[in-house]
Amino acid sequence: MDAGRFTTAASIAPFADGRRDGCFDAIFAGTVVTLHHADLLDTSVIHGDGTTTAAKKGGDNIGFSGHKKVKGDKVVAFCDRNCNVIAPFISAPGNQNESPLPREALPAVAGIAASISLDLRGTIVSLDGVYDCPRNRKAIFNRGMVPNINPNPRGRKFTKRGRKPIFDEAIFQERFNTIERVFGWEDRFRRLLLRFERLSHLHYAFKSLAYAMINLRRFC
Repeated sequence: MDAGRFTTAASIAPFADGRRDGCFDAIFAGTVVTLHHADLLDTSVIHGDGTTTAAKKGGDNIGFSGHKKVKGDKVVAFCDRNCNVIAPFISAPGNQNESPLPREALPAVAGIAASISLDLRGTIVSLDGVYDCPRNRKAIFNRGMVPNINPNPRGRKFTKRGRKPIFDEAIFQERFNTIERVFGWEDRFRRLLLRFERLSHLHYAFKSLAYAMINLRRFC
């Protein structure tokens, strides 16, 4: 049993080292470049959303999500209209407020776009109502993109004064066939359906590989 345990640890170690060294992020970025060269990206609209993974054995970077009623971590990712993941995900404990995470993800989106000379000016960024706040809208506008965020009344009894924010219901409904579908494909990787790794960077290494495989599905 000891030999088997050490063999497993030895086989897992490269994943942990690769995540710390940025190898898996480079692999993922390479898939986005490949899709761009094959003219398979449609970034006229990009959809973002978050998903929470339950952690069964504890570990770092986890917290109890009162909304999902599970203890684990969450990530926010962006995809295009063809269900291609276009930016490395942003991770956080399950109990952290999800609203600020898109602001952390946008620089990664812009970085990958710049690396492949992809112009995102005028791109519509569609998000759920949980991300509806002035800071998120401003962060999107400052990068030359257009926010399409489902307005969140947050229990208001009266209509908020001022100019109504930009929102296209038809574009927002695309999320069920784009980012939600991507998360459904992710759940088909049994290693990611539940988090068993105590070390978060090991779990995220597997997640990066999953998103890379999702992007390369058209070439298989």
